[in-house]
Amino acid sequence: MKIYINGKFYGRDEAKVSVFDHGFLYGDGIFEGIRVYGSNVFELDEHLKRLEYSAKAIMLEMPWTRQEVSDAVCETCRQSGVTDGYIRLIVTRGAGALGLSPKTCHDPQLIIIADQIQLYAPEVYENGLKIITSATRRNSPAALPPMVKSLNYLNNILAKIEASNLGYQEAIMLNNEGYVAECTGDNIFVLQGGKLYTPPVSSGSLTGITRQVVVNIAAELGVPLVETALTRYDLWVAEEMFLTGSAAEIIGVVEVDHRKISNGKPGPVTGKFLQAFRERVTRDGTKL
Repeated sequence: MKIYINGKFYGRDEAKVSVFDHGFLYGDGIFEGIRVYGSNVFELDEHLKRLEYSAKAIMLEMPWTRQEVSDAVCETCRQSGVTDGYIRLIVTRGAGALGLSPKTCHDPQLIIIADQIQLYAPEVYENGLKIITSATRRNSPAALPPMVKSLNYLNNILAKIEASNLGYQEAIMLNNEGYVAECTGDNIFVLQGGKLYTPPVSSGSLTGITRQVVVNIAAELGVPLVETALTRYDLWVAEEMFLTGSAAEIIGVVEVDHRKISNGKPGPVTGKFLQAFRERVTRDGTKL
């Protein structure tokens, strides 16, 4: 494995950043999780666009063009021999003084890792996921807009720990008003009455790349899609439910808060979306 840091490649044990880097000290940075399928970096341009938006939102100046970052991502995959896997793209504000102010920071770091990831075992994708609602609420958009994919994921991690301690692999996070935001790392889709529902970004969810792919697939399949505020009740009575994310891909949910969904197994509409997604992953993106 070779890890890219600011134009150079390092072995796994040699790849390092300064302990004074604000990304390490304060979570002051941004990232993207990207998939590569059959030597095709899926939706790379959309990921880089979102990275740029996150950088602008936190006033982090990136000295690289989108093409330069794109080339670096592809070269990292080639150097690491990854044709099917997961890419973690990270930008930190760089090293600075021991204080919150970023004015002393210099030399932002561009770090790219191409490796493998498996959030859930293959049988979970086949049999479906059981999830619960976490007591940990999603950060308010007034505090940190969820559209910013920042390095500070402590809010999500606490909800993940809570779920894990109770024997579950994933948890639903509500916003301060009690509406469904998203899971700890995935967007949520619910099928009811022939329509597909998903919380709007304003509810506290990330503007997911895979989420948008599903929105596009819904239009192609002729499944009406509605972005609206959802409650726990809407999830409990759902006919089908699935989660989406670059790492998780598309995974069916078969139980929410001990209530069975779709008779306890992934539903047929979920299967259609997964099939359509699989057909896209080696087509829509950037070839290595």
